Amino acid sequence: MTRVGVGIATVGGVGFFPVAPGTVGSAVGVGIYLVSRGWSAQAQVALLVGITVVGIWAAGVAETALKRQDPGPVVIDEVAGQLVTLLLTGVTWRGALVGFLIFRVLDIIKPFPARQFERLHGGLGIMADDLMAGVYGWGLMMLMLRWWPGA
Repeated sequence: MTRVGVGIATVGGVGFFPVAPGTVGSAVGVGIYLVSRGWSAQAQVALLVGITVVGIWAAGVAETALKRQDPGPVVIDEVAGQLVTLLLTGVTWRGALVGFLIFRVLDIIKPFPARQFERLHGGLGIMADDLMAGVYGWGLMMLMLRWWPGA
């Protein structure tokens, strides 16, 4: 199960990308969004919940296997956070690109309480800060859509 957990946590090895693996993980999240954006609201939420629940487990497994707290190759948290940012927005690839940039900035600066969530133990701590950044990103996306409804 360790190999499966690390595989999921690193999104099939994407997390081992030599430069900016978190950014690459977020790009995977954008790709998943673009594939699923036409799905029903229930299906999109179920996808996000599934990725989050499995991600918490897998991130915890990877943390133990890689013998580091919040190891860099774990990028399932970026995938989940990016999906939160774009959840139910219905934006096109242009809007998704804006959402990508918004999430990356928020994931880096970690506004309150995202940074505090990193202190949670194991996989939950790994995932929670990115999910919180995603919530802030979603709010900014909703504001953006008021002024740019065709994004």
